[in-house]
Amino acid sequence: MIRSARLLAVVVIVACGAIGVISSTQTWLTAVLDDGVGHALEVPGASAIPVLAPLSLAVLALGAALSIVGLVLRYVFGVLSVLIGLTLAWLSAHVAFGHPVSAVASVVTESTGIAGESSVADLVASITATPWPGITLATSVVLVAAGAFTLAGARRWAATGRRYRTDESTHAATGGSRPHDAIDDWDDLSRGEDPTT
Repeated sequence: MIRSARLLAVVVIVACGAIGVISSTQTWLTAVLDDGVGHALEVPGASAIPVLAPLSLAVLALGAALSIVGLVLRYVFGVLSVLIGLTLAWLSAHVAFGHPVSAVASVVTESTGIAGESSVADLVASITATPWPGITLATSVVLVAAGAFTLAGARRWAATGRRYRTDESTHAATGGSRPHDAIDDWDDLSRGEDPTT
């Protein structure tokens, strides 16, 4: 049960990071310009929220690392998941429901050469959103829940397997009753000890 709880947290956090990365490449907004022709510009998630891709990659990394870290880092990663989830939820909600000009400004400037928030606002006739801001918002809420789940269950999760340890704590934890094997020999060598003595 405890192992499945840890696996669930890892899978959900990694999935949230993956969805965030995918979302950053998808069209979030369509801006129609008031230029006499009505050009429509597609705005990807990475342009609407510049921190979306880096934060999503960070979530992917911490989700993967969560499967092997110790107790202290479980709490750190849980807090980071909550904070990143809240940040992305707030930003994606702002884009999904507010359709701010600032979210399309970089694409408009790149396409037209016109810069400045007021100038861009005068040029944009309308902004419509695709489902991706809403998907990212929902994913961010799930990430917050996964982070809270990690914080709630971190202490009950089993310790990391001894293959990730390079000191004598594993041997001491078992009361010295475990037989010496090849992995222990390599650990002894890495500490500068002779395993044959």
